[in-house]
Amino acid sequence: MRTTNSIKNVIISVISNLISVIFGFITQKILLQQLGVEILGVNSLFTSIMSMMAIAELGFGVSILYNLYRPIAEDNKEQIKSLMNFYKKSYHCIAGIILVIGLCILPFLNNIVGKTIDNINIYIVFLLFVGDTIASYLLSYKRSLLYAYQKNYIVDIIHILYILVLNILQIIILYLTKSFILFLALKIVCRFAENIIISIIVNKKFPFIKEKNVAKIERNILDDIVRKVKSLFLHRIGGIVVLGSDSIVITKFLGIATMGIYSNYNVVLNALNNLLTQVLNGVTASVGNLLVTENEDKTYNIYKKMNFVNFLVYSFATIGIYTCIQPLIKIWVGESYLIAQSVLIVICINFYLQGQRNTMNVLKNAAGIFYEDRHIPLVEATVNLVSSIILVKIFGLAGVFIGTIISVSVLFLYSYPKYVYKPLFNKPKLKYIEEIIKYFILMVAVGIIITVIINHIIIGNLYMQLIVNIIVCTVLFICINYIIFRKTDEFKYCKEIFLNFLLHKKL
Repeated sequence: MRTTNSIKNVIISVISNLISVIFGFITQKILLQQLGVEILGVNSLFTSIMSMMAIAELGFGVSILYNLYRPIAEDNKEQIKSLMNFYKKSYHCIAGIILVIGLCILPFLNNIVGKTIDNINIYIVFLLFVGDTIASYLLSYKRSLLYAYQKNYIVDIIHILYILVLNILQIIILYLTKSFILFLALKIVCRFAENIIISIIVNKKFPFIKEKNVAKIERNILDDIVRKVKSLFLHRIGGIVVLGSDSIVITKFLGIATMGIYSNYNVVLNALNNLLTQVLNGVTASVGNLLVTENEDKTYNIYKKMNFVNFLVYSFATIGIYTCIQPLIKIWVGESYLIAQSVLIVICINFYLQGQRNTMNVLKNAAGIFYEDRHIPLVEATVNLVSSIILVKIFGLAGVFIGTIISVSVLFLYSYPKYVYKPLFNKPKLKYIEEIIKYFILMVAVGIIITVIINHIIIGNLYMQLIVNIIVCTVLFICINYIIFRKTDEFKYCKEIFLNFLLHKKL
C-alpha cells in the first residue's frame, strides 16, 4: 500500500505541476495582453509580499505533520484529534496575524509600488491578495491528515480541478471585463471551494475528527512543536527575505513595469524549479535513515552521488535557460519584453546557485541542524538586502541578483562547510569549497561551449530556433559531461538510476 500510494503521489504531483505550468503561461500572457505590463508587475510584486508574510506560519505545518506520523501508525485517534484541533486553532490564529500585518502594510503601499496605476485601486487589490492568503489557511489544516496518511494524490487531484476551473474562469473574466479586481476575487472564491471540498473528503474518510470530545494536546508533544518552531523561525525569516525581497527592490528602484517584464522570466524559472524538485525528491528520500544507520565514509559516498546528480540537473537547467529562454519569451509574450543578455547571465548564475543549495539543505534537515547555524539566515538576509540596494543603483536589474549571489556565498563559503560538511563527514572544510568551485567552473565552461555553438546556428523561424536550441543544448550537454565524468563512480550511479527508471526497476 505504501509503494502504491507513493507512485500515485509522484505521478499526480507531476501532472499537477505540468498543468499548473501550462495554465500559468497562458494566464500570464492573457493578463499581459488585456491589462498591461504594470498590472503584471503589481501581480508579481504582491505575490512576493504575500510569500514574505507567510513567515507568520512559523513552520507549524511541518512540525504538526511530523508529530502525526506516530499516532497514525499506532491508530491513536484521540491523539490525532488533539493534534488536528491544535492545528486548526494555530492556523486560525495565523490567518488573523496575516490580516493584521496586511493592514499595517496598507499605508505604505504607495511607497512600495512607487507610482499610481491607472484604472485600479492598489489598496483594494492588496486586500484581495491578503484575503486569498487568509483563505489558504482557513480549513486547509485538514490537508495535513491526507499527507500524513500518504494520500497526497487526493489533494493534488482536487488542486488540478482548482487550477483548471480557476484559470478558465479568470481567462473568461479578463476577456469579458478586463477587471483585475474580479480576476483576484475569483481566486478567493475558488480557494475557499478547494478547501471546502478537501474538508468534506477528509471528514468522510476520517469521521472521528468531527467528534466534539477532544483532549488537550499532550505537553511533551506541544513542547516538541514549540522547539521545532523556534529552531525553524530564523531560517524562515532568512529564506523569505532572500527569496522575496528582490521583487520589492526591483519595484522600488526600477519601477513596476520592470517588475512586470522580469515576472515573465520568473514564471519560467519557478515552473522549472518546481519540476526539478519533483525529480530530485526521489533521489533524496531516504537521507534521514542513511545518516543514522551508516558510517561516515558510506554517508559521504552517498552525499557525493547526490551532489553530482543535483549538479547535473541544475547545470543542465541553467544552460538550457540561458540558451532557450530568449526565443521562448519572444514566442510567448513578444520581443519587447526581453531583458538584456548581461542580466540573463546573472539570473542564470543565481538560479544555479539556489539549486546547488538542495543537497546541503536535505542533509541539514535530515540531521536536524537548525540551532547550530541559527544566526546564518539573518546574516544572509542582511547581506542580500544591503548589497542588492547598493548594486541596483550601479548595475540596474542585474545588481539585484548580484546582491543575492553575494549573500548565497555566505552559505557556500562559511555556513555549509562549518555546520554541515565538517560535522557530518569529518572532512576539511576547504574540501567542500573546492568541490563547489570545481562544479561551478565546469558548468560555466560547458555553458560557454554550448552557447558558442548555438549562436552559430541561426534559423529564421522562432519556433524552429527554440526546438533546435533545445535539441543541440541537450545533446551537447550529455556528450560533454559523458566525456568528462564517464569513469567516475558518481556518473555510473546516475547511469544506474536512469536505466532503472527506464526499466521500472526498484533502486
